[in-house]
Amino acid sequence: MFPRKSAQQGFTLLELLVVLLIIGLLAGYVGPKYFSQIGKSNTTVAAAQIEALDKAVEQFRVDTGHFPTTAQGLAALVSAPANEPKWNGPYLKKAVPVDPWNRPYIYNSPGGTSTNGGTPRDYDIISYGRDGVAGGTGEDADVTNY
Repeated sequence: MFPRKSAQQGFTLLELLVVLLIIGLLAGYVGPKYFSQIGKSNTTVAAAQIEALDKAVEQFRVDTGHFPTTAQGLAALVSAPANEPKWNGPYLKKAVPVDPWNRPYIYNSPGGTSTNGGTPRDYDIISYGRDGVAGGTGEDADVTNY
């Protein structure tokens, strides 16, 4: 009788190289699409945080009769500024957040001039996006309350 050959065990080098090539192609295709979604989600988070800050600033105005000054900043939403007897906060449940790019939001009161009619805005809340510089497009675009 003939001796039995044992079943082949393991993979050949060629099979391993083909699998690695396929994984590399998939990562090259999926990776950029995945990371572009992260940038969009950061912009969405910044817009949501600015909307929450906007509502808190409006509530501050309802209670005190005026918006926080630029000097008081957004910190006035968490702790009572000096000489604010009508302050009824805190207006935020937690500390003022930083933007998704780990920089503080910029608050100015009065704000800049609106583009539709040139009337001055009461206040501005701004995140300069990923690049931290005014202007830009895509992930580098400013996120504002106006």
